[in-house]
Amino acid sequence: MTFRILCSLAALIALASARAQEADKEVEARKVALEVAGAFSNDGFKIRDGHWSGEVKPGEPAVVAVNLYAGNQYWFSAGTDAKNAKFSVQLHDEYGKPVPGELYQGDATAAAGVSPTVSGQYFVSLTASEGAAGTYCLAYSYK
Repeated sequence: MTFRILCSLAALIALASARAQEADKEVEARKVALEVAGAFSNDGFKIRDGHWSGEVKPGEPAVVAVNLYAGNQYWFSAGTDAKNAKFSVQLHDEYGKPVPGELYQGDATAAAGVSPTVSGQYFVSLTASEGAAGTYCLAYSYK
């Protein structure tokens, strides 16, 4: 009986530790993404409260659906906990065609700026380069 309790307690501690490490990675990725987004706020962009996070691996892009409005300008800023990771952010229309705009890439950061001409649903993809994997956070700004 005591052995079962000790095993259960050890398993709970291990799970709590793993979850804490995962949360730390998400916090670090969000911090990096907000630093990039903050640069655009100097140009009058407002950072939205919401964000998306998860794992990104080479060959497995993370895709998020967003609704955008014609006439607005948007910057999608991404950060990751992997310091030397290289990845890209790209916006696609409802047909999967890339939307032209400005692109930025740095160490553990990437961003895409767009001004859609048509309101509707778009898709933001985050693609990791070879050898880059980690927890990402995607935030966006608008004006």
